Amino acid sequence: MTTPPTSAAGGSLRANASSSTTESTADASAGESSTTRVDVAEWLAQAIFENRYPPGSLIPRELDLCDQHAQSRATVRTAIQSLVNAGILTRTTGQGTRVNPLSEWHLLDPRVTGWMTRYAMPHPQLARDIYAFRISIEPFVAALAATEATAQDLSAIEQAYDGMAAAVHGGSAMEEFDRADIAFHDAIFAATHNVIWAQLGHVLKPSISLLVATSNHNASELGDSLGRHRAVMEAIRLRQPDAAHAATLHVLDRTGQDLGLAMPAASEGSHPAGRAQEPLELLRRFGQLPSLSAPLSSE
Repeated sequence: MTTPPTSAAGGSLRANASSSTTESTADASAGESSTTRVDVAEWLAQAIFENRYPPGSLIPRELDLCDQHAQSRATVRTAIQSLVNAGILTRTTGQGTRVNPLSEWHLLDPRVTGWMTRYAMPHPQLARDIYAFRISIEPFVAALAATEATAQDLSAIEQAYDGMAAAVHGGSAMEEFDRADIAFHDAIFAATHNVIWAQLGHVLKPSISLLVATSNHNASELGDSLGRHRAVMEAIRLRQPDAAHAATLHVLDRTGQDLGLAMPAASEGSHPAGRAQEPLELLRRFGQLPSLSAPLSSE
C-alpha cells in the first residue's frame, strides 16, 4: 500500500476533506509510524561499524531491507547509495552489495565520522587505527602548540582542563569529563595556528572523542589521567616542545592501557621514546617555528 505524502509536521495531507473518522484515524496512525521508521542508512552504518557485516561480507538485499524496515525500494536504494558514496559499500550487478575494506572508507567525511563516533567502538581494527593515528600526530601537534600558543590559546586549554578537574573532584557525570577532555585536545590543535592542523583537529574530533570517551569510561583512576593532562598543559604554557611531546605520549600511554592497546613496539635496537622524538627535528630545523609567517631556512 502506498503511504500518503506527509507534511513537514509529519501529518498526512488530506486528499479528500470529507474522509471518514475511521480513515482520519488510520491516516494519523500512518503519519505517526512514518516518523518513527528506521533510517536505513543509519541502521546499515551501525551494523557495519559494529562489525555485524565485516569487510568482504554482503549486506541484505534491497527487497529484504524494504520488508524489514517497511520502506520503499527507492528509499532503501538511496540509503545504500549514501554508504557507497562514503566508500563503505560497493554494488556489483548480479552479485549484491558488499562491505569494502576499512582502508577504502572515507573516514574524514563528516557523516562517516559521526557514524564512527556513535557506533565504532566494537570495531577492533578501527579502534587500533585511531589510536595509532593519535600517537603519530598528537605529540607533534602538542610540541608545535608549545611554540605557537597565544595567551588566548593557553586560556582555552586551561579552561578545558579546569572542566576535567571539576568533573573529577566534584563527582560530575562522566559525560562532562568527556566533553572537557575533548575540548582540551581540540584547543591544542587550534593552538598550533596552522590552518591544516587546526582543521584536521576539527574534522577528527569525532574519532578522537570515540577513544576519549571509551578510555575514560574504562579508567580506574581518572585522577591519573588528569595529572597527565596537566603535564601537557604546563609544558605548552612554559613553551617546552620536548616536554609537551613527551607528556602527550604519556597521556596516550594511559589511553592505550584503558583501551587494552599497547604502544607501538620499537624496532630492534631503538627505543620508543627516541623514535617518537623524530618529529621534533622538524621544529629544531626551522628554529622551533617561532612564527609560521617567517621564511624557512634555505638549507
